[in-house]
Amino acid sequence: MKVPEILSALPGLSALVVGDICLDRWCTYDPATAEPSRETGIPRIGVVATEVTPGAGGTVANNLAALGVGRVAVLGVTGDDGFGFELRRALEVRRIEAQRLVACGELQTFTYTKVINASNGVEDRPRLDFIRTQPLASDVDQRIVAGLKEMAAGFQVILVADQAETDLGGAVTPAVRGALAECAAREPEKIIWVDSRMRPEMFRRVIVKPNQQEADAACRRLSAQTDYEALRNHIDAPLLLVTHGGDGVLLCTRAGREWIKTRKVDDPVDICGAGDSFSAGAAMALAASASPAEAARFGNLVASITIMKKGTGTASPAEVLQAAYEHPGN
Repeated sequence: MKVPEILSALPGLSALVVGDICLDRWCTYDPATAEPSRETGIPRIGVVATEVTPGAGGTVANNLAALGVGRVAVLGVTGDDGFGFELRRALEVRRIEAQRLVACGELQTFTYTKVINASNGVEDRPRLDFIRTQPLASDVDQRIVAGLKEMAAGFQVILVADQAETDLGGAVTPAVRGALAECAAREPEKIIWVDSRMRPEMFRRVIVKPNQQEADAACRRLSAQTDYEALRNHIDAPLLLVTHGGDGVLLCTRAGREWIKTRKVDDPVDICGAGDSFSAGAAMALAASASPAEAARFGNLVASITIMKKGTGTASPAEVLQAAYEHPGN
């Protein structure tokens, strides 16, 4: 399946992003304003401009919208706070449906704050992240599960963003994983695509896309050796994609393994969000009837565009077509 055919199919498709829908805040500071506090003597960081974008699962959704997917929605949890307001607004201006985000007053919105030096454009100060380390309240968990069960039938693709790096702090709970497995058994033709940083082996009957480090760690948790086929069998995944950065993607299916090479990009500007843009492109290509190999190549093509942009960039259909023309076979 050719790139133009995949792109032409996207406006007729729909995607739901489930899980950790976060806020990215890009704060630009002026070093010249770093006068010490009169009370403590600690130098301040004088922020002179702030930009907000959807992060984590929101980055996936942002990429889907930029690619021209006909309908994009998110399902997750936010705090009932200012960051939650900023996140909803950032999603809605990108035509991403955010009505089913669950607002919880006992939580703070999962937010990544990145501090950038105005004099050189470099992120050179520690990030200030607003994270969650406590489990979701049972009623919040139940609302997310109920939303998933209610919404799943209306979308051809479900992408799961299991971003939280704490054992209990994320929106993708055991109950959510169970609901996803039930959906996969009930609708085996539906594309359910999981990107999990710390728990890929805990999902069942869905497509799973870890990077090499995540896949190796999952294998070690299951046994003493790195065995991707054993990992795929444990998950009972129709497809396991292990990404290897610029080296390509290893596809593991019930029929065997296939290595998909990619064009290496010299001097990428920012690889943050590359996995999210790959997932958005590859999952939708599968929904457009591309083969796993074609989908991996399409996902790599999308990621090759986004890593040449600052921040968590996106790729437009025009940019994808241009990249495909310049690098045929990628």
